[in-house]
Amino acid sequence: MYVILFVIFGFIFWRRTRSMVRPIKGSGLRILLPLLYMSPAFSVVLQPSIHMTSKEVLVSVLFGLVLSIPLIYTTGYEVREDGKIYAKKSIGFVIALISIFVIRRLVNYFLPGIDFLTLNALSIISLFVYVGLWRIISYTKFRKVYNSHVAM
Repeated sequence: MYVILFVIFGFIFWRRTRSMVRPIKGSGLRILLPLLYMSPAFSVVLQPSIHMTSKEVLVSVLFGLVLSIPLIYTTGYEVREDGKIYAKKSIGFVIALISIFVIRRLVNYFLPGIDFLTLNALSIISLFVYVGLWRIISYTKFRKVYNSHVAM
């Protein structure tokens, strides 16, 4: 299980750090694609065997909001010498990404009273909140840079 988590985290980490050295193509809609890729995972939340209280869902959403703050704060875009738009290089982003991974693992470890399926569903809800909010705000940040660059 942990090997799969580290492989997934490694892939995400590799893609995000690689995106800091490659220009963003087009109008930036690719920034929003992970939301589409994650959508099949939401089917776990809709299973009838999942028993979540509204309080648990609310805490999961709030947890996702808190986790999105460092990602939003450390994500930015810039126009470089070649006239293309890149994600700003930020060690803070790398630290935030690693911290979120560790925090999510610790939270799952310290909630032994919740059954496995419900814990997974709550984890997916928080994932959708923080990744969704981060990606949407990142897209608006990109569009702001894109529009100012095109206007020049």
